[in-house]
Amino acid sequence: MPHAYIIEIANQTAGIVVAEERGFRFFSSETAFDALEGTHFGSARAAERAARALLDNGRISNSRLRAA
Repeated sequence: MPHAYIIEIANQTAGIVVAEERGFRFFSSETAFDALEGTHFGSARAAERAARALLDNGRISNSRLRAA
């Protein structure tokens, strides 16, 4: 089973999640997703949903992602 997953949102790498003893920790690779840096999630899918929610809730614009 993989120990890390890449999280991509809108064709941009938001970051990676790394497996830990009780879930996954998020590491941002785009400043737009720094709000999630170090956050612990129960699953890789939960981390992806949180990153997508930043975009869907208007906290990150698509143009901001493309410019990065």
